[in-house]
Amino acid sequence: MIGKLTGTLLEKNPPEVLVDCHGVGYEVQVPMSTFYNLPAVGQAVSLLTQFIVREDAQLLYGFGSAEERAAFRELIKISGVGPRTALSILSGMGVQDLAQAITLQESGRLVKVPGIGKKTAERLLLELKGKLGGEMGSAGAQPASGAQGDILQALLALGYSDKEAAAALKALPQDVAVSDGIKLALKTLAK
Repeated sequence: MIGKLTGTLLEKNPPEVLVDCHGVGYEVQVPMSTFYNLPAVGQAVSLLTQFIVREDAQLLYGFGSAEERAAFRELIKISGVGPRTALSILSGMGVQDLAQAITLQESGRLVKVPGIGKKTAERLLLELKGKLGGEMGSAGAQPASGAQGDILQALLALGYSDKEAAAALKALPQDVAVSDGIKLALKTLAK
């Protein structure tokens, strides 16, 4: 219903901000990544929003980028992850970090976020695999092609850590075939 707010920033009280849009003040909850990039009080601000209606409240969440809002929307689709938890996840790690953690299946990075336990982290990784990592642009160690993704999964299945597998992938040519890539990566890791 409300997709974007543009107005004057009246108050900043983490994680909530008050935005005046032509005489109407909207209370908007934002992740800390957005909060840190807000202008000073009294300055113009523009936020993409997600409006959520519950039985006991109507809440407005704001985001500085379309990627953040898309990640928030994917997160709240997961059973057991509400808007508050999704906001906490986006406050604890950037969208690129989240996409990279999902691509590399690193539950340890998600567990570091307050309010996320081991089971929730594993459910997030399972349900967001292929949804968030690919959409959110290229993260640092995210494979560029399907072949590299297959090579990464093979190395992880063989028991190599995420860091070892990502380092071996960086040493490979971009257009390498899966079987050749696995052989080359294993030679690199054996050194």
